[in-house]
Amino acid sequence: MPRIHPDVHDETLDELYTELAFPPPATDRPYVYLDMVASVDGAATAQGRTGPLGGEADRVAFSRLREWCDVILVGASTVRIEDYGPPRPSDAARMRRRSRGLGPVPRLVVVTATLSLNPAARLFADPARQPLVLVPEDADPARRAALAEVAEVSGVGHGRVDLVAALRALRASGVRYVLCEGGPTLNGELLAAGLVDELFLTISPRLVGSSAYRIVQGPLPGAPQPIELREVREHGGELLLRYGLTPGR
Repeated sequence: MPRIHPDVHDETLDELYTELAFPPPATDRPYVYLDMVASVDGAATAQGRTGPLGGEADRVAFSRLREWCDVILVGASTVRIEDYGPPRPSDAARMRRRSRGLGPVPRLVVVTATLSLNPAARLFADPARQPLVLVPEDADPARRAALAEVAEVSGVGHGRVDLVAALRALRASGVRYVLCEGGPTLNGELLAAGLVDELFLTISPRLVGSSAYRIVQGPLPGAPQPIELREVREHGGELLLRYGLTPGR
């Protein structure tokens, strides 16, 4: 698999993202990086899901990027559509995580304004690894109580989840690195608030059409925002791009 930027370098798929070297996080929030896939014409889903877009390299990237984070941040809609379950890293991935000073398994953190999550969903199947669910402080008490039976529930903000306050609280609890896996609405809210440090984007060699979501939904202040291309890789027609952002800290 050739890396063609910032220099030309041959590496195997097994070597993908084994040496990311993220900088230390800020004191007031974790270092946040997004991982997304999109078709050549900009669609973030095909047939309503991301699975049909990603090939072999994207699947490896998805797994490897999970090895560098303390928590995986994801929106409730993505949890429902993609049928998220508890993270289950391989034994080798657990060893690599430990070598980086991380716990063996990243924790899942779900953002929901409406609490529209089924307590019987696969996400909550492992009582030993309950996810953290971030909700507004004024969320529906009955729904909050139902979720509290299967997850840790934390109220942050009113009417919607205050992502600035949520990330500040995660940093105060010791979280250093956050991987966000979408969806597009959560990505847009994080970007609009200046809370994203890097974007990992796989361009899938497929065309979908105009009905699908893009990787970011919602307005961005100062758009179009320039971002820095840091790395480019190619495998099986997929382009794996790494971008740096200038977040508003």
